[in-house]
Amino acid sequence: MIVLLGSSGYVGGYFARELETRGIPYIAPSRTHCDYYDPSAVTDLIRQVDAEYLINCAGYTGKPNVDACEADKTECLNGNAILVGRIREACERANIPWGHVSSGCIFTGRNDLGAGFTETDPANFSFRTNNCSFYSGTKALGEEILADCETCHIWRLRIPFNHVDSPRNYLSKLMRYSRLLEAENSLSHLDDFVRVCVDCWVKRVPFGIYNATNTGSVTTRQVADLIRKHLTPDKQYEFFKSEDEFMQMAAIAPRSNCVLDNSKLLETGIHMRHVEEAIMESLQNWVWEPVDAQVAV
Repeated sequence: MIVLLGSSGYVGGYFARELETRGIPYIAPSRTHCDYYDPSAVTDLIRQVDAEYLINCAGYTGKPNVDACEADKTECLNGNAILVGRIREACERANIPWGHVSSGCIFTGRNDLGAGFTETDPANFSFRTNNCSFYSGTKALGEEILADCETCHIWRLRIPFNHVDSPRNYLSKLMRYSRLLEAENSLSHLDDFVRVCVDCWVKRVPFGIYNATNTGSVTTRQVADLIRKHLTPDKQYEFFKSEDEFMQMAAIAPRSNCVLDNSKLLETGIHMRHVEEAIMESLQNWVWEPVDAQVAV
């Protein structure tokens, strides 16, 4: 039995589907039925259902994007840092291992060698480096809280996307923004991401941090070209002249644009597709969201 926290969210919903598809028993308590911030309540639930593992997808991302976190710092800090400590306490009380959905947004650029950041590289887009969004700062704090945790998988998600149109889908956002910022990034196909996370438990992968991104990286222009080629050939894209112009005209908080190295994950024997393959497959099987359900991004 697995306890799944945050199943009502964008990422959590895909975890629920993955567990159902595999026939893995799980329970997904809502916050009204179990106070995630109360270690005793979470511990009691774990013991009541005799859970073997817990997956935490709960957190605070801000809607429609991370700019919203700048106006709701208390909830952001609570959801991405304080909650992590509370859940750790509950799992340690119940003596079960667990997995936590973190973020690659604690980095910017490439590492000092010009390569993708590895799991041993320190965050360079955080409160400690004084250059980040509030969201990224809190996600970095969440990882610090787990730095000495020996029974936790920490999965770094990076700009999720798949074939289903959604306000949270990176491809959907690119199609709807009026102007784009050119940048290089690692991405995570959402279905691939949840698969490898569940595999970490099923295959008993060693605990620790994993960059759960698709192999390779892409630029915004490359993704825009793939969208035109495979889905909307008449779509025209405009780009900001620079990041400074982007910040002046379209953003409140600094954005994380970075490349992560997923070699550690691949070395466990878990497969992850190349990012361009995942993008092309998503676009070729695209499912549009009904117009009345769309939310501005």
